Amino acid sequence: MNILVINHYAGSDRLGMEYRPFYLGREWMARGHAVTVIGSSVSHLRAHKLAIHADLDATKEEGIRFRWLRTGGYAGNGLGRVANMMTFIGKLMAYADRIAGEERPDLVICSSTYPLDIYPGARIARLSGARLVFEVHDLWPLSPMLLGGYSPHHPYIRLMQMAEDAAYRQADAVVSILPHTLEHMVSRGMDPRKFTHVPNGIPVAHPQASFSGDLPPDVETVIEQERARGRFLIGYAGGLNLSNAVGPLVEAARLLAHENVSFLLVGSGNHEDALRAQAVRHGLDNFHLLGRIPKRAVQTFLTRQDALVVSWARSPLYRYGISPNKIFDYMLAGRPVVQGSDASNDLVGEAGCGITVAPDDPAALTQAILALRRMPAAERLRLGANGRRFVLQHHDYQVLAALFLHAVAPATGLRG
Repeated sequence: MNILVINHYAGSDRLGMEYRPFYLGREWMARGHAVTVIGSSVSHLRAHKLAIHADLDATKEEGIRFRWLRTGGYAGNGLGRVANMMTFIGKLMAYADRIAGEERPDLVICSSTYPLDIYPGARIARLSGARLVFEVHDLWPLSPMLLGGYSPHHPYIRLMQMAEDAAYRQADAVVSILPHTLEHMVSRGMDPRKFTHVPNGIPVAHPQASFSGDLPPDVETVIEQERARGRFLIGYAGGLNLSNAVGPLVEAARLLAHENVSFLLVGSGNHEDALRAQAVRHGLDNFHLLGRIPKRAVQTFLTRQDALVVSWARSPLYRYGISPNKIFDYMLAGRPVVQGSDASNDLVGEAGCGITVAPDDPAALTQAILALRRMPAAERLRLGANGRRFVLQHHDYQVLAALFLHAVAPATGLRG
């Protein structure tokens, strides 16, 4: 079967985020399918820039064929990003006939964050006689309405709403990364029989997933120094952005300043300088920002900690659930997890691998961390083992890729 995945922000282990099309595609290829991913030449999520000289130029990432549409650069979430999106969608529509003729897909998956790609995706599917799957990462335009304060009557929101509604009508199957979106989708006109939840995960079965790279020397030094001080180490790996609610971690570190607990954070983001300034203002010697580390070294870092922490902001969007890759990295490391969240699903609770407390509550985080520190080491290891077992059973991309094709098969008439 020929599978065509459309994802504006598609990346790979080498290029950087977004990883899902790459991880799914790699597993589909292992099952004997041909996979092509179409993405934008420019994405704010990628760690490495692409040098693409012509639209639909092709490259390969671990055997997966990528074709790129050239788009302009941008910074932030302003008009530059909107122009980048519109350029990608416009070119995708302009090249739809060519893509259908050259790729001859059996299955077209529209998998971008925003829903505008349903229009060119549907045209490609129609021209090639393929079946169409709409994959939802975030609920648009609900996300910019709730997070950005946009009016439902704003022209940009109205455009996105038309696309979302069209996607639910036209797609043969709808796959949601978020677990509790069915009611919303049905309210927008989707036949509930089209719906399947296929969460995010981690490529455990792939050899590189188990490869533990050496830590940078400066990170290794900090870990050794904190161990020598007799500290209980709390690790965090991920973006240092407001959306990741890392601010409460600084306050938790202040509350735990005399409890022999240290926080070690790896990652970068637009909130990094503010976090560092906050830590300096409080005179904290137990809060360490260690910068970005190679992806292959993340598991090494996580396994060197005593426990791992993540905190989400309060958001009305979380009533539809969350499926964060960070949690699965944490679970794979086999360490207990402290999570601040009020989402409608609780992955830490489902896995039995740690403690979930209310979001934006540093005091609750500190109490959960102290509970783990006082816990016998054997009990912490049991919690960590629960998480590792859970992710292996339910969130390995080998499992998710099979689930995806099995889920869309009744609607598409295809076999996985």
